[in-house]
Formats: sequence, structure tokens, C-alpha cells
Amino acid sequence: MKIYIVGIGMDGVKTLTAEAGKAIESADVLIGAKRVTEPFAALGKPVFECWRTDGICEYISRGRFRTAAVLMSGDCGFFSGAQALVKRLAEYDTEVIAGISAPVYLCARLGLPWQDMKLVSLHGADAGIARNVRGNALCFFLLGGDITPADICGRLCEYGMEDITVHIGARLAYPDERIIGGTAKELSEVRCDPLCAVITENPSPEARVRYGIPDGEFLRGEVPMTKAEIRAIIAAKLGVCENDTVWDVGCGTGSVSVECALAASDGTVFAVDKNEQAAALTERNARKFGCDNIRVYRGNAPGALAELPGPDRLFIGGANGHIAEILDAAFAEGNSPRTVITAVSLETLHEAVTALRDRGFSPEVTQISAVRSRVLGTHTMPDPQDPVFIIEGGAK
Repeated sequence: MKIYIVGIGMDGVKTLTAEAGKAIESADVLIGAKRVTEPFAALGKPVFECWRTDGICEYISRGRFRTAAVLMSGDCGFFSGAQALVKRLAEYDTEVIAGISAPVYLCARLGLPWQDMKLVSLHGADAGIARNVRGNALCFFLLGGDITPADICGRLCEYGMEDITVHIGARLAYPDERIIGGTAKELSEVRCDPLCAVITENPSPEARVRYGIPDGEFLRGEVPMTKAEIRAIIAAKLGVCENDTVWDVGCGTGSVSVECALAASDGTVFAVDKNEQAAALTERNARKFGCDNIRVYRGNAPGALAELPGPDRLFIGGANGHIAEILDAAFAEGNSPRTVITAVSLETLHEAVTALRDRGFSPEVTQISAVRSRVLGTHTMPDPQDPVFIIEGGAK
């Protein structure tokens, strides 16, 4: 049995490649969601309407045909179910046929290059819109679920990017195709067909991920803050990756949360603090630095951690004597996050080391004592900062 997995482009007609058309014409049966099979109704072939991998595989296993074409919207390599399907159909003779994807089509219509574009799917997610736009000259957002172009524009306005250029493409390649452009502020109330995509243009994207951001750039209030030199070392020891889920327990002003969020552009940072002023400051700093991938939770740990997804990275900056319980929550259900804990007292240092050892780890302890300079009259004097213990453990 021969199984073609075919990307039909945007509409299955104007954007259908010759190779895809040939495979569809040669198939005994067509398989796919109603929207992708409808353009080929005139061929008079049997059609099995289904988009779920399990249902497609079950139908093929029971099929009495020699050739089937499973139809996918756009291209099989762009947020498609084709990858899972290929694995499940390993016992069959399968062939994947490329199609024209939404970012390729929309960029062509706008005359934009896409080789350096950040591609983001918002199917089942809404974090990282502002963070990705702030960090990239061009972003493509594949919409899904309840998120609309107006929601994206509203988020950009909320995070101080109301002047960013936004292009919205609705019902691409169909006769009623609609492509509109403007600033995020101008399009914040636009209404579009659910079948749409968004491209943003940022002429001045952030050039690099920043570590050890100067203390003065953060909104402070009366909440203690992890100083820049310590933050830079914490970030290096955590080693946050682009898609990581991070817990910042005892987030304070949110300075560590911000630096983790800058690194985890497609991940999420969960910032937790029992202090309302600290939580509010973290939210304000998240907006200042364009980090809509920070989620702030108010409450005591470990109770406030119960509903959070398991972390890849864990930072504990304040635990109020509950380090062991926080570690239990973070390492539950097989999780093994890279862990960094800070302590300024010997009692907290002992608590952290003991808790990590009790869980089978060999903690490494570093004491950092930074000395800054300050001008006193005509002289520059050393200004020692309070020493901090940094304890690391968990996965490397």
C-alpha cells in the first residue's frame, strides 16, 4: 500500500504544486479534514474526513485500497501532523510531498524575506508574543484557538510596542483573501476571519540576550532585589534554554524572572511570591522589559506551586524555611530541574545543602562577594556588597 502525505498549500487550488496534484489524482482515496478535502470533490474519489492521527491510522489499517493521499493544509513540515503520522505509518510505503506554507505565501504577498523570520505557533499557547516581537525583526504567528489578531495587537500595546508594524492575512489564497497592515495600536480592534496569520516588523529588535542587567533599570520599590553581579552568575548556572519552563520562587522585584524570560523566549517563567508588592513589581518589570512569558503567582510556596507545570529550571531566592517542600514540588512526577538556590545566612545555606543531599544530589556551593566602586570626594572607593551563597544541584 502506498501512502502519500500531501501538503496542499493554502487553498488546494491556486497554491497546489504539480507534484501534489499528481499524487492526489493517482490516489484511490483521499483522507483529511473537510476543509482540505473539499477542493478535490470534483475528482469523485472516496473521501474519509478525519484529521486525528489515530483515526487516520485506523482507517488505513482497515483499508482495501492500493494508494491513499492524506491531505495536510499548507506544508507538511510547518506545525503539521505529518511528522507523527509518518512515525505511525512506518510499516507502509509513505512519501511526503511538500506544499506552500502560510509564512512563505504571506511573505511573498508582502514582498518580505522569511529566511530569518521567527516562526511562532499560538495553537494552545499565548505566552511569548511580546517577547518574540521584541527580540526579532520579523515574526510570523500562526493563530489558533481563541487568540485573534486583535489580541496580538492588544498584547503589543500593553507591553509598550504600539508602534510595531503588523500585517494580517486572512483566508490566504481564497477568493475573499484579505491582507491588511498598520501599527499594533491601529489594529488593536480589528476583526478577522479565524483562518488567518500575523506578521510583525520590528526595525530595532534586541540584539542580544542580556545578563546582569544594571540594577537601576529595574523598578525597585521597597522590595529586596538580587544584584546584577549575582544575577549574572545565577543565569550562567541555570543555563536557561529557549523553550524552558522556569520557576522563580521568591521572585522579589522580578529581576531574575526577567533575565530568565529573556533567554526563554518560547518558554514560560512562573514567578511566585507571597508579598503583594513584590508580585506587583514583578508584573511591572515584566512589562518594562517586554516579557509577556512571565506568569506571576501570589502565595506561599510550596502551596502556590501546586498547579504549575513541572520546571526545567528552578531558582529559589526566598523560601521562608520551606526549601525541602519546594524541591519536592519541583521534582514531583519524574521532573529533574536544574536548581539554583541563593542564601545570605548560614542557616539557609545549611537548609539548602541538606535538602539537596537528602534528595540524592551533591550540591556545589559558591560564595560571591562583589565589590563595586563609588566616588567619595576626589577618590574612588571600594563599596563591598553583602556576600551571597549560591547553591546549585539537580540536573546538569
